[in-house]
Amino acid sequence: MAEDYYSLLGVAKGASADEIKKAYRKMAIKYHPDHNPGDKNAEEKFKQINEAYAVLSDDKKRQIYDQVGHEAFTQRGGAAGGGPGAGGFGGFGGFGDGIDLEDLFGGIFGGGGGRRGRSANRQRKGQDLLYRLEISFEDAMFGADKEITIPRSATCSKCGGNGCAPGTSRKTCARCHGTGQIQVGQGFFNMIQTCPVCGGAGSTIEKPCPTCHGQGEVEERKKLSLHIPSGIDSEQRVRLSGEGEPGSNGGPNGDLFVEVSVRPSPIFERDGANLRCTVPIPITTAILGGSVIVPTLSGPKELAIPRGTQTGTQFRMRDMGVPMERRGRGDLYVRVTVETPTNLNADQKAAIERLRQSESEANYPNARAFRDKAGNYMK
Repeated sequence: MAEDYYSLLGVAKGASADEIKKAYRKMAIKYHPDHNPGDKNAEEKFKQINEAYAVLSDDKKRQIYDQVGHEAFTQRGGAAGGGPGAGGFGGFGGFGDGIDLEDLFGGIFGGGGGRRGRSANRQRKGQDLLYRLEISFEDAMFGADKEITIPRSATCSKCGGNGCAPGTSRKTCARCHGTGQIQVGQGFFNMIQTCPVCGGAGSTIEKPCPTCHGQGEVEERKKLSLHIPSGIDSEQRVRLSGEGEPGSNGGPNGDLFVEVSVRPSPIFERDGANLRCTVPIPITTAILGGSVIVPTLSGPKELAIPRGTQTGTQFRMRDMGVPMERRGRGDLYVRVTVETPTNLNADQKAAIERLRQSESEANYPNARAFRDKAGNYMK
């Protein structure tokens, strides 16, 4: 007795059309011949789940199946053997040109359906490549010119990319007669697959190129010049057009994308186009006011500190941030921390003691406000 179609796909009998399609995609990927080369059990399972999906994805056929069962789709039931006049149900015989898996899966099997064969000789752009490059914080800020060496495939110069030995050419595939696809099936079920002989190209190589061994490509290491724009950030990419993998059938090369990783700065923290840094200042400067020297990308700069400055106060230095290429420049935000002196001598300690004896609560408004908020917790 044939296995129930719903059980084959792993869905309940009342499953929605979307649930059936999702289940079919999952099972088809699992048992597809491309993923299980030489596995006869997987091949048979693949045919069964395609048969199940062909019925359950069609509302009319599903209704018949739910009412009659497998009997409706066997030779005894009349459906598998013919068209509208064969005593079947609505002409449910063969599927004509078959199920195009590439239409259904969007090429998920790398060309498992008939479309690949129909377009085997179409020009295709080469695959894009990704190269990761670590750069210094300074290179990211100011930009830099780099030279990188990348491994990649290149069109074989010996055969021009056709994979054939000099003086020879590709021959029309004897199995698919140049279509790149074959039709297989049992009973009512037909399916289009990529030709296993030519791989969907529609032609075969009788005498491979001795340099690339019929691949049409060779491995190479190429040096490339790269401009890093100022203001680039980690995970951003620079594109080098045409420096990817070679195209097929005369198609253009792919592109090379260089993704940068910026090493952190020991001083600055980046915030978009702005920079932030923390600078300690002496307690005397915080009390009396004055100035401190602040590091910037443009060199040391003087920053005025007003009297009574508290720890955590932030100052903005305009146009001292990240120099964004062709987009202006951000700002630098300096946060100050008041540093308490250590290792005081006797005279310094005496001076601090005199200050403590002479000061009043009015000198510390933040401390007074805190005590007021604390209320009973301070009693």
